[in-house]
Amino acid sequence: MAARREAGSAAAATGGGGGTSGGGTSGPTSAAAAVAAAAPTTAAATAAAAAGLDSPVKQVQIDGLVVLKIIKHFQEEGQGNEVVQGVLLGLVVDDRLEITNCFPFPQHTEEDADFDEVQYQMEMMRSLRHVNIDHLHVGWYQSTYYGSFVSRALLDSQFSYQHAIEESVVLIYDPIKTAQGSLSLKAYRLTPKLMEVCKEKDFTPEGIKKALITSENMFEEVPITIKNSHLVNVLLWELEEKSSVSEKQELLNLASGNHLEKNLQLLMDRVDEMSQDIIKYNTYMRNVSKQQQQKQQYLHRRQLENTQRQTRGETPLPEEDSSKMFKPPQPPPRLETLLVAGQINAYCQQIKEFTSQSMGKLFMAEALQGHNS
Repeated sequence: MAARREAGSAAAATGGGGGTSGGGTSGPTSAAAAVAAAAPTTAAATAAAAAGLDSPVKQVQIDGLVVLKIIKHFQEEGQGNEVVQGVLLGLVVDDRLEITNCFPFPQHTEEDADFDEVQYQMEMMRSLRHVNIDHLHVGWYQSTYYGSFVSRALLDSQFSYQHAIEESVVLIYDPIKTAQGSLSLKAYRLTPKLMEVCKEKDFTPEGIKKALITSENMFEEVPITIKNSHLVNVLLWELEEKSSVSEKQELLNLASGNHLEKNLQLLMDRVDEMSQDIIKYNTYMRNVSKQQQQKQQYLHRRQLENTQRQTRGETPLPEEDSSKMFKPPQPPPRLETLLVAGQINAYCQQIKEFTSQSMGKLFMAEALQGHNS
């Protein structure tokens, strides 16, 4: 397994990051594809995926330095709803994934035609290896805008990573929620069922129904723990002691209307998309039903005509393949609808967490007001 992770990291270093996100960030798509192409998948890993066994990663341990690098990356290059992405480096110990380092995908525009993403990653990996820093690929990270991260691009990239390096994860960092005083950093993996469907590329309604894929079991969240050295913990304690009371009270801010309104607006947009997909599917079902009626009418007329020909002593008409005459319409792909449903589920969970915190603050404020009066 260690040899396979070595091969995957070397492939990522030579493959480079290719896709773009937000118009200017080198995404993990081509890097993940290079990992998938070069890293050999063991027979045990293939058998485990086919059998739908549990995830090999039960916990993700992140160094505090990695968290600071991700936050700093967004603060320097992220603007508005623009997404920033980068590579996660580390190692696997038993069923725990330890993320010890990371580096960002650089921002560039279409004018930077001479920018070589492959060379960039090769230099980064070589430099880390020379200073004896963990340089094994263990996944990638991405920022999100109000929790909007469930997309086809993320699904394809994570499938490529996870197919090549079984323990890979994607870290989703929400800067807006973090700015309100609560660090929002979550680790996700594709479930074994969704991995199998992506491998077969069978996104038809029948294929998704057969695999029992729903919007709630596409991704699995892995618990995260942040590890700091003892010196860092002492520094944080001293900063906590020196912080003013006014800064601590910002966590009790009751002004939550704008954040909740934006989440509800995004939720309504996704519900509208789901409604359009439902209309498309209903149209497909009506076309299938209409075609079946036409097929039955055609067969009935042909049967009556053959009966009349037999009574007149004439030769019956030759049998024809009705399936060639009435080709069934192509069903609409269900993957996009499934992703929209998954994003709706993520929005609902986010609104639930936010409102529960707001309700707690309101009850606390009511108790304090009653005590003061």
